[in-house]
Amino acid sequence: MKNQDPQYPGTLFVFAAPSGAGKTSLVKALLADTTGISVSVSHTTRAMRPGEQDGIDYHFVDIPVFEKMVGEHAFLEHARVFDNYYGTSRTGIEQQLALGMDVILEIDWQGARQVRKVMPETVGVFILPPSREALELRLRGRGTDSEEIIARRMRDAQSESSHYDEFDFVVVNDDFDTALAELKAIVTCRRQRLAAQRWRHAKMLKALLA
Repeated sequence: MKNQDPQYPGTLFVFAAPSGAGKTSLVKALLADTTGISVSVSHTTRAMRPGEQDGIDYHFVDIPVFEKMVGEHAFLEHARVFDNYYGTSRTGIEQQLALGMDVILEIDWQGARQVRKVMPETVGVFILPPSREALELRLRGRGTDSEEIIARRMRDAQSESSHYDEFDFVVVNDDFDTALAELKAIVTCRRQRLAAQRWRHAKMLKALLA
């Protein structure tokens, strides 16, 4: 992924991984221990489930509204999954980035491709399991999937993982704490780039160089 000069002080991160690699747990831990970063809330046409809240879990909209947003090019990326639509609002992301916030998108490699076409400065992070054996062990450890579903997830994981080289960074989640530290380092590194530091320390720089 080739990055251009950033348009915003905040950074848009795309996190992708095969099912079972531990992406969700890593992102949750990263958010708990890092300020100034959030996960994007997607739009969806599926029904709200018990316990979910509009604007927190998803932005719940009907199909005509979603299709209107597609026609207005309001999404950075969108896809149909079975009978429901999902999409990432471009305006919502840009507003957060303009405020200096970093934003994480948890999407697959196909969604990442769509996002990069619109915002080529996006930083891609791919999370891999240490081995096929470790991945299968994790999937079985959930205790919720049948043999058929586990076999399908393993096939999907191989296909998904083959796109790791389309991303800027690769983190292997062998040891959770090590993988988390590596994700923090990626975020910290991006925050030190010139455009971000110039924006963040504008008053200090003005006084220092006066």
